[in-house]
Amino acid sequence: MGKEKIVIPLDVDSSEKAVDLVKKLKDDVGVFKVGLELINIAGLDIFDKVKAAGADKIFYDCKLHDIPNTVAGASRAIAKMGIWLFNVHCAGGFAMMKAAKDAADESADKLGIAPPKVIGVTILTSIDQSILNDQMHVQGTVADQVVHFAKLTKEAGLDGVVASPHEIELIRKACGEDFMIVTPGVRPAGSEIGDQKRVMTPGEAVRKGADYLVIGRPIVKADDPVAAARAIACEMN
Repeated sequence: MGKEKIVIPLDVDSSEKAVDLVKKLKDDVGVFKVGLELINIAGLDIFDKVKAAGADKIFYDCKLHDIPNTVAGASRAIAKMGIWLFNVHCAGGFAMMKAAKDAADESADKLGIAPPKVIGVTILTSIDQSILNDQMHVQGTVADQVVHFAKLTKEAGLDGVVASPHEIELIRKACGEDFMIVTPGVRPAGSEIGDQKRVMTPGEAVRKGADYLVIGRPIVKADDPVAAARAIACEMN
């Protein structure tokens, strides 16, 4: 069903607001994302709170990026919390990504729990061609760099990537049907795009092969978030 593909970012400034969103939307979306804003405001206790409120699948958007040993330690700790999915930056390299996946699997195995899925962040959807080439000094196209990172991610044993909807088809062709693609930069027609540079509607993203769509403001800021989520799910179906 379309609703299972919707990832709601809990980008709010209190644990109370996060819990309220989960309670309101738990029957109409599939995944709740805890990112840097909320974790730094509410602390690690937020995971237990949103689980108690009804969040079955939690995506910890931590974007780990450090030396392999440090990332491995963080990944072990995350796995112990029973998180469904977390991410690392592909730019950290093959060894770092592999260390994250191996450590998470090892930690979960020792506890006898399901290991978290681990995905790589390719190129942020706030990055366009000129930023990639001129500011980051990375040559080639955004699409080329995203596909390169996706292939490296798969080689390292990760479960998938975060990528803009414009690279979905290229990643699917390069990495296969079982490779998870989580897509931010998704906006229903007529919505403001905010700081996103590479966007697409939910229906278009799903038709191109996205597994999960991160959709925040069009739902969270709507007058009726539940109705907004249901309308987007219907569009995807």
